[in-house]
Amino acid sequence: MSEHNYKFNITMTCGGCSGAVERVLKKLDGVKSYDVSLDTQTALITTEDSLDYETVLEKIKKTGKKVNSGEADGKEMSI
Repeated sequence: MSEHNYKFNITMTCGGCSGAVERVLKKLDGVKSYDVSLDTQTALITTEDSLDYETVLEKIKKTGKKVNSGEADGKEMSI
């Protein structure tokens, strides 16, 4: 089974911000692993093949955090 690797640059100003992003990723079906870093302002996410970029992007946006850029499998994507 293949998987996707997504990377998002997200404006997060505190531990609560990164925690909010972690909580939505933890609840999202199809997420295999994730690493949300307040220091680098990034979220690295590995998902099952069935979970698409747009779904992950929308879940992160619903936290109210600003997504500055996104990549899917190393390719720059629209936000």
